[in-house]
Amino acid sequence: MPTGMPQASVKSQIFESLLGFLPDWVQITVLALIVLAVLASWVVKIKRKIAYRQAVRSGRPVHAAAQYGQGRGADYLGEYAPQQAQQQGSGADHLGAYAPQQTQTAQQQSGADFLGAYAPQQQTGGPASSA
Repeated sequence: MPTGMPQASVKSQIFESLLGFLPDWVQITVLALIVLAVLASWVVKIKRKIAYRQAVRSGRPVHAAAQYGQGRGADYLGEYAPQQAQQQGSGADHLGAYAPQQTQTAQQQSGADFLGAYAPQQQTGGPASSA
């Protein structure tokens, strides 16, 4: 194995073999577009970083995902965003007349209290009367 030439990676060999079949003007155009895409992504990243730093300096609230450019559509609604309720209720709070009636009893109810006619008969005599 000759050591005078560094070996290229498999990806670069595939890339060069694909571009090798194309005319020179197409090769140059493809390479220029790739470089342009990389530069554009850097510019966008830098602009977002600058906007984030300006928001932090000015004391504006910054959404945690917005610092990475992954804000949601609801983050940009502004005055059209739905108003946040002061206290979020549970589903049972919205049942109205269909909500179960809450009774205040002195003792804790057990499962047997809800059996009704299917509850076992209570014996009053004790263990001697059952024999």
